[in-house]
Amino acid sequence: MAIPRAARTQRKTRIQEERQELILEAALDVFSASGFRGSTLDQIAEAAGMSKPNLLYYFRTKEAIHRQLIDRVLTTWLEPLRVFDAAGDPESEIRSYIRRKLEMARDFPRESRLFANEILQGAPHIEDELKGPLKELVDEKAEVIRSWARAGKIARCDPYHLIFSIWSTTQHYADFDVQVRAVLGQANSGEGRFEDAARFLEALFMDGLRVR
Repeated sequence: MAIPRAARTQRKTRIQEERQELILEAALDVFSASGFRGSTLDQIAEAAGMSKPNLLYYFRTKEAIHRQLIDRVLTTWLEPLRVFDAAGDPESEIRSYIRRKLEMARDFPRESRLFANEILQGAPHIEDELKGPLKELVDEKAEVIRSWARAGKIARCDPYHLIFSIWSTTQHYADFDVQVRAVLGQANSGEGRFEDAARFLEALFMDGLRVR
């Protein structure tokens, strides 16, 4: 496969870096709205305010743009789980994880929808990452949760389904934001909805994990 000239440059100039970021920002808008299959290089070029040939100077294919975005999302999305500390207090760690995931839903809704679209398509571009590094990380943190349960610090639970439940409830506020705001109504759909969600989810999960 031919490599774009910008990618062959050993050290990118400031202008090249800015142009690449412009393309990635535009592509994030396009991919998060239309998914990978429904998006085209022409749409991305138009959103970036440049010609298609100019875009191809930086990225040869739609796949190359999408892959770079997905790699960034995976790195960002998994960071709160990476810092899940076995030596920490379970309640503090779980509450912090819930809040960080909600903050990401608030601050990175396009990234969340990009990732959701990839998963809904069967994860054709990231299946290896899901079965490799992501699974290894979740396995590691599942053992942390089991260790807390064995020590009597939290109730026994299935750690994988606990993690899945936190993912699904927090990312709902990004992927289904339009529905959330419509149902809450104008009076309750401001930025405060994330704090309301955090308090509710903290109570929900911590009550379920309390040792009886």
